[in-house]
Amino acid sequence: MSTKVAVVTGSNKGIGLAVVRALCKQYKGDVYVTARDVGRGEAAVESLASDGLKAMFHQLDINDLNSIATSAAYFKEKYGGVDVLINNAGIAFKGADTTPFAVQAEVTLKTNFFATRDMLTHFLPLIKAGGRVVNVSSFVGSLTLKKCSPALQQRFRSEDITEEELVGLMQQFVDQAKKGEQEKGGWPDSAYGTSKTGLTTLTMIQARRMSKERPHDGILMNACCPGWVRTDMAGDKAPKSPDEGAITPVYLALLPAGATDPHGKFVSDKEVQPW
Repeated sequence: MSTKVAVVTGSNKGIGLAVVRALCKQYKGDVYVTARDVGRGEAAVESLASDGLKAMFHQLDINDLNSIATSAAYFKEKYGGVDVLINNAGIAFKGADTTPFAVQAEVTLKTNFFATRDMLTHFLPLIKAGGRVVNVSSFVGSLTLKKCSPALQQRFRSEDITEEELVGLMQQFVDQAKKGEQEKGGWPDSAYGTSKTGLTTLTMIQARRMSKERPHDGILMNACCPGWVRTDMAGDKAPKSPDEGAITPVYLALLPAGATDPHGKFVSDKEVQPW
């Protein structure tokens, strides 16, 4: 029997680290902290070790295609693939940040949508039968979707939207935001929300494709909202601790063998949410 492996992106702190902590306690296999910064990643592994938990570290910067490709090759070589992938890495500008919206739009979508898509492009072929893929999205994505123009809402919710069309829409948002014309294009003024609308929609598209291309492999792929969690990103007024925020991503990562649902859904507090 080959060793199973779970990989969590952006997991040197916050929700990602809490997800790793929970998996170390519950998952029968190797669990990897990944982070851009080697020092921070190794420090996270040491902090877990001081609690008697064994995690491993691999350097991974999702904004660097070479880093993604190198990491994919490493897990393919060492484990023959990946059993659990949790795409947690993401960024958000604070509400008070004075960075121009055009820059916020480009930077936020680059990481939260385009780089996460790059991860999926390289890692989905490595997901083993019975594997679990969890994309950490947000309720802000659902709220933002409701503020889009009716035409955009219809496309995002459509069962026949393709990945290429979605990528085009996300690029359109960035291009229009750079000109200050996003509202004319039917978009709300939320770069973070738009990035998460895109990520949840991408999850649904890829889950449908997975069901067609690998119908007998029992792979489940979902997007989730961890809730409003006290992290560097969300601030200290949030009601949930990182460990509480980890509950839904971990639940989806550990869906039992043979489960068929949820798949291609948006899940919060372990419940499927309308989209």
